[in-house]
Amino acid sequence: MIIPSRLYEGDTIGVISPAGPPNMEHLEVATDWLKQLGFQVRLGKNVAKKYGYLAGPDDERLDDFHRMFADDSVRAVICSRGGYGTARFADRIDYDLVRSHPKVFWGYSDITYLHTAIRQKTGLVTFHGPMLASDLGDNDVPLLSKQLFSQLFQPMSLRYDEHLSPLTIYQGGTAEGMLVGGNLTLLASSLGTDFEIETKDKLLFIEDIGEAPYRVDSMLNQLRLAGKLDQAAGFIIGDFHQNQADNGDATLTYQEVFQTYLGELGKPMVSGFMIGHCAPNFSIPFGVDAMLDADRKQLWIQPGVM
Repeated sequence: MIIPSRLYEGDTIGVISPAGPPNMEHLEVATDWLKQLGFQVRLGKNVAKKYGYLAGPDDERLDDFHRMFADDSVRAVICSRGGYGTARFADRIDYDLVRSHPKVFWGYSDITYLHTAIRQKTGLVTFHGPMLASDLGDNDVPLLSKQLFSQLFQPMSLRYDEHLSPLTIYQGGTAEGMLVGGNLTLLASSLGTDFEIETKDKLLFIEDIGEAPYRVDSMLNQLRLAGKLDQAAGFIIGDFHQNQADNGDATLTYQEVFQTYLGELGKPMVSGFMIGHCAPNFSIPFGVDAMLDADRKQLWIQPGVM
């Protein structure tokens, strides 16, 4: 794996919108916070574009992505928001450019597609964490969501246990492996493509929002049929927040769905991690080694910068 260099005060952070268009007022609040930390901020020339549900046409969003990686004065690339759209240009990314100009890349949700593509095509460690306009542009952002940016400033091992949130054991034991995953919807959509998630001997993290249990069931079944669940070393379940009203139809719970597809595989599995569409949002690096001690409800993650 390629581990990106740490950030220093005075470094330039590039901001892009590879998926949906950001709220520019919220983005300004978040970039002001970055400046207060001592960073320079450079917005992609297309960052504020709007093209329906996209932040501009594919060519323009891709151009911002390439420009930020090609510019060696830009030490990190942070996404303004998620939404939808990164898979539309994943097959046109210059992965040789990314590999030859490694740097911090940060985002989550729809950015899951880029995390997987970049890691598997270049070996670059990337970061799953809160985005600027959609998560850090409010005045009441949880302190932990901001504090975890400190992992970019120096090599730092992360530990997650029940001091941060209640955790539930589905299957005990210990598992070690490369930490991969992200948004379940995006992971399922990668199947059958050149960017299909690789899970063999890896710790698989999943999270999602606004998906009813039957939809989560469908996506986990798709991963099961593709052999992705059986190949994984263990499972880390993040936040699954259903932000839609219950229409009264008969349903299973998330917990019952997880038990059906993951809990019966006999591999370490713990749920309840505040990682993903939640507040606070505990940021983590993908592509580094991690260890899940399900019996002790602890997750240890190796540093994502050098």
